[in-house]
Order: sequence, then C-alpha cells, then structure tokens
Amino acid sequence: MQIEYKRLAPEDNEKLVDFLMSSQWPFHASVPEPDAIRQRVASGVYDDADNRTFWLLADGERAGLIRLTDLTDPTPMFDLRISSKWRGRGLGKAAVRWLTEYLFNEFPEIRRVEGQTRGDNAAMRAVFRACGYIKEAHYREAWPSPDGSVHACIAYAILRHDWATGTTTPLVWDDEPVRT
Repeated sequence: MQIEYKRLAPEDNEKLVDFLMSSQWPFHASVPEPDAIRQRVASGVYDDADNRTFWLLADGERAGLIRLTDLTDPTPMFDLRISSKWRGRGLGKAAVRWLTEYLFNEFPEIRRVEGQTRGDNAAMRAVFRACGYIKEAHYREAWPSPDGSVHACIAYAILRHDWATGTTTPLVWDDEPVRT
C-alpha cells in the first residue's frame, strides 16, 4: 500500500465535509454538522499559524485525516481519524510515526508531542505504544460521549530526545510525598 500525506487545501472544504460525514467516529466526542465544519474551515481551525491538517492518502484514496494543533506551543497535540473502510491496516501507526517526525523536523522549538484517546480505544492506545509514546495521564470520567456516557481520557506523549535517540525516558508514577 502506498501512503502519502497532503496538506489540506482551501479548495478541500467540501471534501473535508464529505470525509467527516461519511464515516462513524466511535472514539471522538462528536462530528460537527456540515455547516459548522465549513465555518470552522473558514475561521482557520484546520489551517492557520496554530493548526495544520493533512490528508492521509492510501493508494491515492482519502483514508484519514491528521489535525495538528497548538503548533505555537512547545507541546502540540494531534487528532487522528482513519475512515472505517481503512481501519486495521496499519495506517494509524504510519500516521503517528509520520506526524511525530514532521513535527520535530518542522518545528525545532517543540519539546514533546502529545495525543489523547478514550480509555476504551485499545487500537489507538496500542498505536501510541508502538510509536514510542508513553502514557502520562489517566483522566477519570473526562471524555463525554454523544450518548451521555463518560469515559476515561488517556494522554500519551513522546519527548524529542527520546524520538531522536530511540530511547524511552521512564515515567515516575509513584512520586507522592510520604506523610510522617
């Protein structure tokens, strides 16, 4: 399979609407209505100084969407959506590896990259681990769903020096001071 990444262009407005409306996104909080998507594009939510969005193309087809946010911050975040037709084919790992390399190469001031997912999204959690990201936070009952249920939100991140060296800086979980 040939994988490419193409930056979202202004003329992609309707393609973006079609893409977001054409698939189920069970692990995302919501999908805005078509007019709201158009308004978000017009206001720069998908592409401005702080945000960039890329198509993930698999064999020439729009298979996914990568949205990079907080680009003016030393810790940007990302949103990754793989259309239902293309899930389970390794595109998540390819996309996270690509976006991590892109961010660290394109923005020398970035120290770490963070992503979050719902606690029950086992596939995305496996992608994070496979790409060298470390679990840094577990936010209990922090991710509301459209059906009214609430899920845990899990945050993963990778440090620039870990990415550059292929190592993992251990995370100290048990660091609470002992009361005497």
